[in-house]
Amino acid sequence: MKKHWKKILWIAIITVLIPVVFILAVYLGALRNLQSKKELQNFKNATASVVLSQDGELIGKIYTENRTNISYDQIPSYLVNALIATEDARFYEHKGVDSRSLFRVLFKTVLFNRQSSGGGSTITQQLAKNMFGRKNTGPFAIFINKAKEALLAHRLEKVLTKNEILTLYLNTVPFGENVFGIEAASRRFFNKKVEVLSIEESAVLVGMLKANNLFNPRLNPQNAKNRRNVVLSQMNKYKYLEKPEADSLSKLPLILNYANLESGGPADYFLYQVKNDSRQILQNIFSETGKKWNIEEDGLIITTTLNLTLQEIANKSFHDHLSLMQKKLNQQYESSSGKKIIGVLAGNELKKLKLTERANEVGLRQIFDWNGSYSDSISIVDSLKLTIKMLQAGLLAINPATGAVKAWVGGIDFKTQPYDQILARRQMGSTFKPILYAEALEEGIKPCYYLDNDSIVISGPTDWSPENYDHTYGGKYTLTGALVHSMNIPTLNLFLKIGFDSLDSLWTKMGFSFTLDNTPSLAMGTAESNIKELAVAYASFANGGFKITPQNIVSIKSSDGEVIWQNEFKDAKVSVLSERTCILMNSILQKAVREGTGSPLGSVYGINIPLAGKTGTTQDYADAWFVAYNPSLVIVSRVGASLPSVHFSSGSNGSGSTLALPLIGLTLEKIQTNAGLREQLISHFPELLPELEKEFDCPDYRDKNFLENVKDLFKRDKTPLEKANRRNEMKKKSFFRRLFGRK
Repeated sequence: MKKHWKKILWIAIITVLIPVVFILAVYLGALRNLQSKKELQNFKNATASVVLSQDGELIGKIYTENRTNISYDQIPSYLVNALIATEDARFYEHKGVDSRSLFRVLFKTVLFNRQSSGGGSTITQQLAKNMFGRKNTGPFAIFINKAKEALLAHRLEKVLTKNEILTLYLNTVPFGENVFGIEAASRRFFNKKVEVLSIEESAVLVGMLKANNLFNPRLNPQNAKNRRNVVLSQMNKYKYLEKPEADSLSKLPLILNYANLESGGPADYFLYQVKNDSRQILQNIFSETGKKWNIEEDGLIITTTLNLTLQEIANKSFHDHLSLMQKKLNQQYESSSGKKIIGVLAGNELKKLKLTERANEVGLRQIFDWNGSYSDSISIVDSLKLTIKMLQAGLLAINPATGAVKAWVGGIDFKTQPYDQILARRQMGSTFKPILYAEALEEGIKPCYYLDNDSIVISGPTDWSPENYDHTYGGKYTLTGALVHSMNIPTLNLFLKIGFDSLDSLWTKMGFSFTLDNTPSLAMGTAESNIKELAVAYASFANGGFKITPQNIVSIKSSDGEVIWQNEFKDAKVSVLSERTCILMNSILQKAVREGTGSPLGSVYGINIPLAGKTGTTQDYADAWFVAYNPSLVIVSRVGASLPSVHFSSGSNGSGSTLALPLIGLTLEKIQTNAGLREQLISHFPELLPELEKEFDCPDYRDKNFLENVKDLFKRDKTPLEKANRRNEMKKKSFFRRLFGRK
């Protein structure tokens, strides 16, 4: 018996000693590093930076983990009660480890294999796991992790108050979908701040903690509702809710307001620009002060210039107009010849991408559609055909005085079409013409100066003859009339008069990056620009002649509100045009909106606010442009497929006034009826002084008089560029008509 007692004693000693030694080893850091009290006190979550509109509305986040930390005061009491009732009923009684729950788990779960007995981890132990994670290495990993969490929980209870533990826990807990913390979860599933969550909404989020995928209210709504009701029942059990209230709440339907800014926020293209600009600002701060900020982890508050209401209006304009125009373009390419064109273009793209051999490889791909994007199994070549036919578009609205960006719609869908169309360089069409006409005004040419509209042929390796959009010839147009009606032949004659060098100089001063070619076709708009550069150029007309820099950010603050950087909007303004030229140009382009190619703004969309503007249509309707502006707003749009060879076949669908103008027309329509937006974005042009008003005292068009017709008969060409072949004109006009004019 003595021998048996000795064996039993040794077994008992070893049984007690091994766990003690094991826990001691964990405590001393021999098996796994154990954070000190100081490290626990200084623990900081990686917190997402929030990006806000000008009026403080959330438009997106920048993060490695989607998390927004909040204080205890921001957490509703019933949310705390729901958490304690469901996860740790004796939270306020234990010191980090609940021995009663631990023994329950040991005997019921481990010894009797009862999975329904629940877990033994307290909120504090779960917090330790959330803070530092678990390492799953080795056969004893689960025991090491549990021991470490228990020891850390004990330390946490010594260095933090219960309320601090609850706050830290709710800020660290994962909710799936790359969402961390109760505030981010509240934003994701209910699109509201945590302070205004209801009791039943709080119960839904607390219920997710057991298994965030199984009880995800979007993916598994019935599971989530059942789990919510369990939480409400627990709240009743522990006297946080009266039974009638718990029963009443349990009968409510599960209602979400899901808002995933990752998959499609209101300003994703803009958000990308803000992220890059913020990085540069923070890098400059680091270079100047040595203070380093991490935009993904430091929970910065970035307030932008964006007007969210205007942005959402522009987004809807894209949907309403482009969904209709896309159907029309698809119909145009439904014919056998159209399909053949798309097939050839797709083949060319496959060669460029070196994917010819994989053309018929089928895979699950995300497909954009205005009625709702979807996933489908589709071959690479068929995916390319869809993309090639897709109309791309961009719209930018800025304040011409400060450069503050008010709306930035960089494309039709950031997820499937991430290339920002605001930065895409395309031929400008007639939106180039005001640059040429502004240089003419700078050189002292008057608005009433008359330009020839006779057919002209430019000799060269191949003869080239410009045509007006309406195919008319003859007579003379004033500088004003030619620009208002976007006449090509008078514009070419103006270009020949002022020359290339002075135009090129103004082009560079206005901030364009594309290098101009000294060719006659330049006058027709073959120069290339992007939407952003064109907005900057037209802003100089609106602000009296100054070049501005687009600005995206108002301020950057730390998570506790300290101002890190403040935009003073005091960038040096470089004068590029005289005030007189701008006043005259504004008057001409206001007339273009009233009477010229921009007139659908009034006739179709009922716009009666003060606006100047210009349409642009490139060769074969490859790209359509429109610019509208006043002293408080410049708004530019462009529409066109990714390949210029894909386009509408006629101006009835493909011109600037029918394809690009409606994006702005629909947007301005809403601005006009919104008192707040109208006050912010619309202001009147200065009235013309009497001496400038006289500059326009002439008809836009007149026939040539007798002497001018006689002079034309004997006119000799003066420069190589002006060697105009008159043969076509001679065929079109009789001697008497050339001599006496149209009438």
